[in-house]
Amino acid sequence: MLMRRNNVNLMALRTTHMFVLLFVTIAFQAVAAADTVWDAGLRAYFFGERPIVESEEVISLEAPVRAEEAAIVPIKIKASIPQTEQHFIKTITLVIDKNPVPLVGKFHFSSRSGRADLALRIRVNEYSPVRAIAETSDGRLTMSTRFVKASGGCSAPVGTDLEAAMARLGKMRFKTKGAKSLGQPLQTQLGISHPNVTGMQMDQLTRLYAPAHFVKRINVSFEGEQVFAAETDISVSENPNFRFYFVPQKAGLLRADVLDSNGTRFNKTYFIRPNVSAAQ
Repeated sequence: MLMRRNNVNLMALRTTHMFVLLFVTIAFQAVAAADTVWDAGLRAYFFGERPIVESEEVISLEAPVRAEEAAIVPIKIKASIPQTEQHFIKTITLVIDKNPVPLVGKFHFSSRSGRADLALRIRVNEYSPVRAIAETSDGRLTMSTRFVKASGGCSAPVGTDLEAAMARLGKMRFKTKGAKSLGQPLQTQLGISHPNVTGMQMDQLTRLYAPAHFVKRINVSFEGEQVFAAETDISVSENPNFRFYFVPQKAGLLRADVLDSNGTRFNKTYFIRPNVSAAQ
């Protein structure tokens, strides 16, 4: 009887082991298949034959392994190097391999950014690698990648009533966090009220698809000098919210200019008054 029980336990263990191996194999194949999309043409489309090093030495991408809501997936990109005049992160390109429009956006920084950190929310349409590719001022490309499990993010309906969302269209808000000290990076948040319609969302009453209508270009300047800029597409979530840094060297006016895909322009200003004594 004991021998039979041991044999049964051994068979159960072997069966469990086989299921684990099968699951790992399927998961590996899914990731490999997604990487094939990148290698088969997406990489060359955005960067041609330029070499790309996959490493966390320049930037690191933070994203949930399994997103709670595919239409508002929070991500953070953290810079591993300081922004100096001699060497800085110039552009971060954010790509979701298997989205209908893979390019989330291109985000531009300078030595005046202080830190090239970035946070935003994105739409993920199916299980896919999400890639952040940094280009530094010397022209080198470095990539950080995370695999995100989510589906339906681009076809998910707008979270609020579309008519109400359109009534608030273009309203913006600046928010800063931390000591506003001269010469120190200031965390800045720009929120934009915009439904960011993807063109894949169906009206449940008319059964028609709402035409795409999304934030296309953002330019943030301080006293007329650009401190942050982006070109974005439908993979950015509704009501876009961007968190970035810049270094105020004096008191002055922060201004955001936004253009959407319908050609509508919006702007917002915010006065920054640095704490001079805190910088001394």
